[in-house]
Amino acid sequence: MADVVVVGGGVSGLTTALVLAERGRRVRVWSREPAGETTSAVAGALWWPYRIEPLDRVGDWALTTLRRYEELAAYPEETGVRLVDGLHRGERLAGLGSWARESAQVVETAEGLRCRLPLIDMPVHLAWLEERVRAAGGTVERRAVASFDEAAAEAGTVVDCAGLGARELVPDAGVRPVRGQLVLVENPGIREWFTEADPASSETTYFFPQPGRLVLGGTAAADDWSAVPDPRTAEDIVARCARVRPEIARARVLGHRVGLRPARDAGVRIEAETLSGGARLIHNYGHGGAGVTVALGCALEAAELVG
Repeated sequence: MADVVVVGGGVSGLTTALVLAERGRRVRVWSREPAGETTSAVAGALWWPYRIEPLDRVGDWALTTLRRYEELAAYPEETGVRLVDGLHRGERLAGLGSWARESAQVVETAEGLRCRLPLIDMPVHLAWLEERVRAAGGTVERRAVASFDEAAAEAGTVVDCAGLGARELVPDAGVRPVRGQLVLVENPGIREWFTEADPASSETTYFFPQPGRLVLGGTAAADDWSAVPDPRTAEDIVARCARVRPEIARARVLGHRVGLRPARDAGVRIEAETLSGGARLIHNYGHGGAGVTVALGCALEAAELVG
């Protein structure tokens, strides 16, 4: 028997499991797929509150997580976290919450916001999280569930970090996919990241220099369940990025990725309820496009509900 079963092995599930395990809880993580095949593994992944609600709570979660990433950036090869300079073109501090000023790494310029922010190599970071969970006495298991009652049969507390899976497991019809498509290319020497986003559009432009590759994006198509890369969309992504840095047009394509961001109409849900059999169920889902950005902040709040 475990004290807690965490359902979901992406960045939210593993971070929550780690917090609980380090507090002495006997934790089991149940994940349908390996961490490297979760939506989290596809993420870009730049620290920034993107497409996430509620705005009045996101700032605190994000800043808590930022401080941890700043510490982990001292060991980039191990943790996958680096601090990298870049530009949010067109962004203004006046349009953001107080968290932007408190991050202390953001400077407003004529072009937009120049920032030095955590950029996370997600496959490396997820592997590091799994290793830390095991080192703290937890287990990570490949196991799909049809209901939370299955987990409750083996632990007194269940934590729901199921992401998009919460739509059926809870069930919560407000959970919806926001499809993101990426193109991976050989890096032609770009060292800084770049983003330009229009909240009213399903198209964004960004590139993130990750070890061994340059990640190009992107899209944000709500209610699109397709996990298959679209060739025309890929061409458009490369073309948009090349308008910013022309050398990208000549970069050799290494691969294509699609991730379905787990958005929720009412925003992130972190709350407790009691299952019919008496076990406690703690929800931690609905992180949209910012699961990486708020992972620790949300994990700590969920862990407080576990008690």
